[in-house]
Amino acid sequence: MLGFALVFGAAVGSFLNVVILRLPREDVSIAYPASHCPLCQHPLSWWENIPLLSYLLLRGSCRNCRASISWMYPLVEFAMAVFSARLFWQYGPSIEFGRLFVFFAALLVIIFIDIHHQIIPDRISLPGIVLGVATSPFSETITWQQSGLGVLLGGGLLYMVAWGYLVVAKRDGMGGGDIKLLAMIGAFLGWQSLLYVVFASSLSGSVIGIIAMLRQGKGGKTRIPFGPFLAFGAITWVLFQQQIMLLWRMYLGLLH
Repeated sequence: MLGFALVFGAAVGSFLNVVILRLPREDVSIAYPASHCPLCQHPLSWWENIPLLSYLLLRGSCRNCRASISWMYPLVEFAMAVFSARLFWQYGPSIEFGRLFVFFAALLVIIFIDIHHQIIPDRISLPGIVLGVATSPFSETITWQQSGLGVLLGGGLLYMVAWGYLVVAKRDGMGGGDIKLLAMIGAFLGWQSLLYVVFASSLSGSVIGIIAMLRQGKGGKTRIPFGPFLAFGAITWVLFQQQIMLLWRMYLGLLH
């Protein structure tokens, strides 16, 4: 069953690559046309669509035009395979596995779309908020009250941060997509996850932001997408919540 979860995750990851590539575009459908090389339009045969293996068999290039295949494709497939197996190991064949599997899939799409286009599509975050709240009564880890409060606090918290930055810096520092994303995270993980998610995303975002500032030489005008860091905080909360809470209790013990 764990092996099946691994293969299933890789297959879903292959579909997520299509979503990442096509969702930001208004002129194409996710379902049509069939998978093809984005450069020469060569339709892919069945064996060129096998998750992970096809990339290795083709040696990272199109069979027709020899153009390089982006590293994003095997990375997304591998990540979703690992997430699927890890969630199945933790929750087994349950509703919690299903809802968190969909949540992780949505986060992966958001990460790569935000990296490439610096947008977080409402077509993912808004249905995600509804789905998170709707499935919360069946969750093993949160209640529907915690989910609803997570939406309100998640969206409200980042809205206040964005408003404060606008007042102080006189320019936008955070988009509405980030606010909706944190609301979606609150819907799936409950309000109790938000403090860690905001802390982890701010810390990791600051480190990467400083590195980007030094490399680009733009100072405070350097812009990096914040969505991937929010997603990182949510993913690590789900996978390592017990360890995170243990560290938190140890920290509180040191204070006393």
